[in-house]
Amino acid sequence: MPVEFESMAPVAHKTISHNGEKMNKLCRQLSIESPSVTGRDCVFSFDVPVPDVPAHGARIRVVCAGACYHPRRSPSLTSLTSVSSGSSLAADISVESDYPVFIPHHGVRDAALFPGYEVAGVIESFGTEVPEDRELAVGDRVILYPYDGIPNGYVEYLVVHDLKYLIKLPDNMSLSVGAMLPAGALLAMNTVFAAHEHVQALLKERGENSVCKILVVGTGGLALWALRIASYHFSNMRDRVTTTIATLKDDGLLIAQEFQRVNVVQWNEDLYEKQLIERTMDACGGQVDVVIDFGTTSRNLHRSMQCLSKGGVVFVIKEVADRLLPKFSRRAEERQQSIKPVEPGTLEQLRELVQLVASGDIEPPPHTVYPAEEALDVVQKLCHSEIQGRAILRFYPAD
Repeated sequence: MPVEFESMAPVAHKTISHNGEKMNKLCRQLSIESPSVTGRDCVFSFDVPVPDVPAHGARIRVVCAGACYHPRRSPSLTSLTSVSSGSSLAADISVESDYPVFIPHHGVRDAALFPGYEVAGVIESFGTEVPEDRELAVGDRVILYPYDGIPNGYVEYLVVHDLKYLIKLPDNMSLSVGAMLPAGALLAMNTVFAAHEHVQALLKERGENSVCKILVVGTGGLALWALRIASYHFSNMRDRVTTTIATLKDDGLLIAQEFQRVNVVQWNEDLYEKQLIERTMDACGGQVDVVIDFGTTSRNLHRSMQCLSKGGVVFVIKEVADRLLPKFSRRAEERQQSIKPVEPGTLEQLRELVQLVASGDIEPPPHTVYPAEEALDVVQKLCHSEIQGRAILRFYPAD
């Protein structure tokens, strides 16, 4: 169940005058940069003009925005974290200068680490060229598919130029749950779909009594979504698919209690690699056929490949694959294994995901809702892995 903190009051929109003339109203935008070891603030609030409604689009009053972040590739970084809240950000802390530079509507420099792709809100108005027979209406509760060029979601109002990217939420789904779906949950779903195809092919090739083994690395938001989605999509082959989760924190017992059919192995980084590999193989009952590791490091990927069978596949996000494939492609070829990048997911998959969550077939992971004005505290908690599941920022007090 979501944990709802006391919500902030709506912000009064300001107007400014120029030569006695009223200008556009202003709304608040947050820009969230990468945390800095220098101790400077990494969350900045600006007044920006309320955007004009595009002729063929709509303007959305943002109510909830998922505190999601994407890994940043940098030669100074030695590891890469998950792209969904619930994992430590320590590896992404940069010592470079973090002074804010104002860029209207798209945040400040380095804000791409926290792009605000997970947006849920209410349709406030339509453009003048939108047909009257549209399926959506003013006041509808919607989420936004993260298309190329999507604007920063940490703002009170944003515009969408094409209505096809808006998905209406069912009445029984809260905006805070809806805000978790467009980025992290959708990426996890597409990853499970890719793994599902590989598993089906393996089971068909091996025969009726064969078993396929899956290893999921991590317990961040993406991994929790993947476990829930996999539980649904593999429900018709439970006796032929086993799942093990490698926990990076001391939360293996909680995971085991929630997912009773999931084996748990703790990856204690203080142990030698040989010990960790042996511990993992023991928990999995031998080598695995599929590894899902969204935000892997070089060390974790090497470990996963040691536990992977001949012909096995490691699924990682595209940014991770771009960084690590040059280093591991030859090793994978020698071991007859594959490292496959996973794309974020399609608009149709997001529509399906909304229905599956609304129907209760897939239960969302835990999430906590914070007033947007507490964004700095939320980022600091994410840095220290102090938030279980997902963190959602709320701009308005009610759905």
